[in-house]
Amino acid sequence: MTDRTIKLLLAEDVRMLRGALMAVLELEDDLDFVADVERGDEIVPAALSHRPDVAIIDIDLPGMDGLTAAALLHEKLPACRTLILTAFGRPGTLRRAMEAQVSGFILKDAPPARLVKAVRDVAAGGRVIDPQLAMSMWESPGNPLSRRETEILRMAARGCDPGDIAAALHLSLGTVRNYLTTIVIKMNARNRVDAIRIASEAGWIP
Repeated sequence: MTDRTIKLLLAEDVRMLRGALMAVLELEDDLDFVADVERGDEIVPAALSHRPDVAIIDIDLPGMDGLTAAALLHEKLPACRTLILTAFGRPGTLRRAMEAQVSGFILKDAPPARLVKAVRDVAAGGRVIDPQLAMSMWESPGNPLSRRETEILRMAARGCDPGDIAAALHLSLGTVRNYLTTIVIKMNARNRVDAIRIASEAGWIP
């Protein structure tokens, strides 16, 4: 147990799970929730208002995905540490979490005692990575796509057509089509839809 109260923010869109997590953590005398939200785009405003020490964030949230929110939170309120919860141990997702400078990354089905320890370790300035996730990242190949290619594929996965992507990124239509062709080749995919599936399953795109 720490010598001070650790102020927590929880972002989880499933109400029952959010309540269960809060109930478990509030059994600890040194842990106290100052805010809870159900959307990713509510995280930063709530954190700026309540100034938590640790934000516990589900990776899959409406409005804004958890990793994007965590990166924005790190930018706006660097003193707040972030602990990501995920139901899937995808190595690509863990790499994205590390790039977003999150402080911890654990599976949702971790024992309560491990979650409590993770919160305390993160609050103390440590970094926590679930051992199972770390091993899967070590054993898996990395994302073969460049940052720009990943961005374009992410937009395609969200339903944007090449014209929309070109306009949003200030690129020519031909350049975007060339990027999409390169992406399919690099990933040994059958087509763009297959490339999106492969990248999603690997955790390279949300």
